[in-house]
Order: sequence, then C-alpha cells, then structure tokens
Amino acid sequence: MSNLSSFEITNRWPAQNPDLIQLYSLTTPNGVKVSIMLEETGLPYEAHLVNFGTDDQMTPEFLSLSPNNKIPAIIDPNGPDGMPLPLWESGAILIYLAEKTGQLLSKDPVTRYKTLQWLMFQMGGIGPMFGQLGFFHKFAGKDIEDPRPKDRYVAETARLLKVLDAQLEGQDCVVGDYSIADIAIAPWLRTVRDFYEAAHLVGWDDLKNVPAYLDRFLERPAVQKGLVNPPRD
Repeated sequence: MSNLSSFEITNRWPAQNPDLIQLYSLTTPNGVKVSIMLEETGLPYEAHLVNFGTDDQMTPEFLSLSPNNKIPAIIDPNGPDGMPLPLWESGAILIYLAEKTGQLLSKDPVTRYKTLQWLMFQMGGIGPMFGQLGFFHKFAGKDIEDPRPKDRYVAETARLLKVLDAQLEGQDCVVGDYSIADIAIAPWLRTVRDFYEAAHLVGWDDLKNVPAYLDRFLERPAVQKGLVNPPRD
C-alpha cells in the first residue's frame, strides 16, 4: 500500500485508500475538468471536497500541495517511476492523465498539438474571460455602477464563443475525436449558460454549433458523474 503521509494535505483530508489518485477539488468549471477526466479514463480515485465557503483553499494543508490556492489538485501515488506525483493546474493535470492512460490526447503529432492549442485557448482565454463575466454579472462586481468592466467581458465572451462556434462547424468535437480540449472547454460553456445565466448577454441563441455541442457533452455518462464529484456537503 502506498504511503502518502509525507504530504501535509493528507492531515486534513486523509486518504481512505492511498493507492488511489487523490483529487482535491470543488465542482467549479475548473474543478470538474479533472473529475470528468478521471471518470472518462476509468482511473480509480478518491475525491476530497475543498470547501470555498470555509476557505479550505487557504489552509496550510491545501497550500502545501497547491501554492496558488486554486483547485483542482491531485496526488497520484503511482506517478512516474512508481513515485507519488503531486500536481496542480487543471490543464497540466489533464495532459498528465491523458499521457498516463494513453487516452483523449492523440498520438498523431498534428492532432496532438492542435488539441493542446485548444486546451490553451481555454486556459488563457475562455477561463479567465468567462470568469470575469461571471464576477461582473452574477457576483460582487454586479454592484459596480460603471458599465465598462461588465461590457468588456460580455463582448470578449461573445467573441470567444464565436471563435469556438466556427471551429465546431461540421464536426462534433473541437479537434477530431473527443479529447481533453472538450473536457476543458465544455464545463465553462455550461457555467455561462446555466450558472451565470448569461446566455442572453453573449448571443448564445445566435450560435450555430455551440449549444448542440454542449448538449452532446452533457449527455456523456462520465460527464454526469464527474459534474457532481466531489459531492458537496
């Protein structure tokens, strides 16, 4: 049996089975990327809830694994060379799990780099811009009287959605077959439409391909399981 006792985070979130991948997360659009990936690949894991309501992400135990105080983070007890691997940043975790399992990231060099390109499109564009839209539309930023911040992120979200819509023309997935690019992007689409309730602001109904693409993604059994893991208290 693996010994994870050297990882401080296990003092706060003990591993019931230390031979399994330990996931520390919350069901945000970034968090569910990794739980969905784990479900899709069939890798067994334990999911530990990092509760933002009690500032779990700011505790010394969590920061010992994820110094940027962001979820998700993992410990793979069976990492490279059989040694435990701690890892944070959702994009990095997706690439690692894809390479570990040989799934959801093409071995063809051209397709592989195109997939990584669209993963980075999510990491550098969709995530930050959609998140700012949520702040100014749904959360504390909505009370700011100056309309310019919200207008800026509404416009940028609409632009990014059009870029994605064009990429999806004539195909079911972002790049070739279903991949980590889809797992990274689609949860943010769901968040804009359902959680931020901002579809009317960003021209959702005018998009030709994105709405059906999101519906297909949400129909996947592994996606349905990943969206609710770790369970909230």
